[in-house]
Amino acid sequence: MSHFFVTVLQAFLPAALLLGLHWSHRSAPRLRPLVWTTLLALLVGTLVGIRLPSSQTVQLIFTLIQLVALALFLLSQFTQSSKLGYLWQGVLIIGAAVHWGDDPNLTALTTTHVVNTDLLLNISAVILAFGWVAFSAVLCSMMVRRLPRLRWPLLLLVALLVLPLSGGLMLMLMKLQALGLTKPRLSFVARVTNNGAALNYFCALLLALLSAGFMLPLLKTRQQMQATDEAIAKRKATADYRNTRRTFTAALLALLVVALGQLYWDKVASQPPRLSEAQSVTLGPDGKVHIPIEQVRDGKLHRFVWIADDGKAVHFFVINRYPDRLRLGVVFDACLLCGDQGYVMGGNQVICVACGVRIFIPSIGKAGGCNPVPIESWGNDDNELVISYASLAVGANYFTTVVSMDVVDPVDGSKLTNLKAEHKYRYAGKTYFFASEANYNKFRDNPCSFVTAHPAGNNESATDNAAADEEE
Repeated sequence: MSHFFVTVLQAFLPAALLLGLHWSHRSAPRLRPLVWTTLLALLVGTLVGIRLPSSQTVQLIFTLIQLVALALFLLSQFTQSSKLGYLWQGVLIIGAAVHWGDDPNLTALTTTHVVNTDLLLNISAVILAFGWVAFSAVLCSMMVRRLPRLRWPLLLLVALLVLPLSGGLMLMLMKLQALGLTKPRLSFVARVTNNGAALNYFCALLLALLSAGFMLPLLKTRQQMQATDEAIAKRKATADYRNTRRTFTAALLALLVVALGQLYWDKVASQPPRLSEAQSVTLGPDGKVHIPIEQVRDGKLHRFVWIADDGKAVHFFVINRYPDRLRLGVVFDACLLCGDQGYVMGGNQVICVACGVRIFIPSIGKAGGCNPVPIESWGNDDNELVISYASLAVGANYFTTVVSMDVVDPVDGSKLTNLKAEHKYRYAGKTYFFASEANYNKFRDNPCSFVTAHPAGNNESATDNAAADEEE
């Protein structure tokens, strides 16, 4: 579900439902002035929101204006003037459009200055959302005309929007030091502000209440249809029942789209890409990692993790860069610009999780930009990919995750974990862990005697040490 679809609903749906309730006890508005009033208000409000200064004083004044306008709107509901109806149509749309235009994410409609697929999809989502907002407003007005007793209860429920406005007002006053900073006030502000997602759920709840109330007319029209025998009256009763049923079904559809759209955005679409599970690899007797070529030649991103002797998790991935021939890209799952958040495969593209940049797959393995850091000194034949210990050990500089592993103090042979060891020392390309400072000092003064005495102390083979010695 597009971010723009959801944010348009958050900004405009509460105002649309208020307007639906607003018009429900007035004569039906004429279409042309209603449309022009709405479009003009939308344009003016959006431009004001885009250019609205971010100073605390301006924000305070704007919040006060909204609170006063909401109070006046509720008072105006005791009249049935059509002219007043058009006035509030414009005022509420302007208020909603200012909030929408003030959203900094609005500039993300497109990242280029040309018409591209992303721009067309985002604009389509905005248009669809505005259409759904208008549909919900008309639906609300139609249903409340059949259920006039629900009008004021629903108006008062929608008026609960005063809570986030009052929270915003209190926050501004505290920032301007016109109101004391206290824990209860901060708690109230935190609870009622920054609740854009809650607005859509709240509107869905209002539509659900309206639908529940509309079940009574639905049942009555059905009973009238079943109780009528005269032909003409039967046809009228049947038409009335079908229209009522369509309205009820449309209300259910409206609330489902709003609620499920927001839920999908919260739980799925807004979540960062999830990295695929990494396959654990270890060094072979020759001090190298061996990966079968058949496992990585399909053009997909294959993630691996190697745990260094100090517990550092070194992630890397392999991808065949060309569909018609074997040309592997063997790289660490990190870049110099964005760190170790990694890369994911989206369709036929490799994407940096941190910044969303799409990587040109044939360039994977080359340094620069947001490309993953290349692994040096690897080789492959038709059967397997081989990566040396020294090449993987370099990757420890790019990652921060350390996993818990069992180790042995080479001085006294005591068992502990790397995460709980207070002292460690790197010697001959290998990290050793110590249970005490005394053991650490003994090893540092004469490491050769202890390495000889405990050759397997840190779960590394002699071949691994030899490879590290040769590299260093």
